[in-house]
Amino acid sequence: MGRGSKSHQARVNQNSTLYRRQVRPIELIGETIIRIVAFVSLAAILLIFLFVFRESLSLFSAKTSMAEDASIYEASESYGDVPSDSGVPVEEAAVAAPVATATNEKPGSLLGNLFGLEWQPVSDRPKYGLWPLVIGSFKVTLIALLIAGPLGVLAALYATTFAPRWVKVWLKPAIELLAGFPSVVVGFFALTVLASILQTSFGWQFRLNSMTGGIALALAVVPIIFTVTEDALNTVPRALSEASLALGASKWQTALFIILPAATPGVLAALILGFGRAFGETMIVLMATGNAALISINPAEPIRTMSATIGAEMAEVVFGDTHYGVLFFIGIILFMVTFALNAIAEFYVRQRLARRFGSR
Repeated sequence: MGRGSKSHQARVNQNSTLYRRQVRPIELIGETIIRIVAFVSLAAILLIFLFVFRESLSLFSAKTSMAEDASIYEASESYGDVPSDSGVPVEEAAVAAPVATATNEKPGSLLGNLFGLEWQPVSDRPKYGLWPLVIGSFKVTLIALLIAGPLGVLAALYATTFAPRWVKVWLKPAIELLAGFPSVVVGFFALTVLASILQTSFGWQFRLNSMTGGIALALAVVPIIFTVTEDALNTVPRALSEASLALGASKWQTALFIILPAATPGVLAALILGFGRAFGETMIVLMATGNAALISINPAEPIRTMSATIGAEMAEVVFGDTHYGVLFFIGIILFMVTFALNAIAEFYVRQRLARRFGSR
């Protein structure tokens, strides 16, 4: 028996060694491909950020500030007080006056212009105030999240807890199908159909406004919130719900007070990812918000977002101009906000909160 078991074990070890030798090259190829893809993806993200950062540096390394350019243009409108008997032609005085006036002006502050309250890049005196764009981006994103958040979370809760099997068959694919719609299609629907319905129903003065853009943006955010929330709800142990039902709680009480709190980390991650998706959207807000750089809390007034500004104006700016650098600076802000939201969702919400709830 001892010799037989040893010989059997030797044959098993020999067969496993042969199997490893046969499979090992395929595993090595697979691991190598995965590493290459991961490295290329990381390198692409890093290179994109470096490119955007490099292009925005021209904004801060320019020899003349924005306020200086504005003062020069303003000075060129005045021909100066030139005596009629001085013998100097009026055309020459018009050229000499701006130079003298510009040299006496103090250089303006670049940051003061960027943190202004007006966005008028194409003007006699260009103004690159970013506050209307930042506020507009957060405004339409919050509207979209207030609509898509409850819809996505409740739909996921219904699909995992209450929906019959035949409903789950079409409910989940139907919601996730929205994620495959091109943004331009959703924006065109909001521009032609949704805006007219909302204006007729509520009598708004502006047909395209932040509420129209927020509702259209919610259509693109719902699938993300629904998918991530459903995955989080499915990871909740069934023992919790069964124990709640055994103690006499109803299905709704179990779902709202047991399952949903236990899946809080995943739900928060879904909301954060949805916020990041809405914050960086371009085509929907470009077509449905009116593109007016206004600062207002009224949802019925137009707004302008940072992403829509880049999409609408990048093709028309002069390479290396101040306007060009400001647009790339806006791109850095968008990149940093999106990266921070994804990092918070991944490293803080998913891990720390999951460990805290799991330890209880």
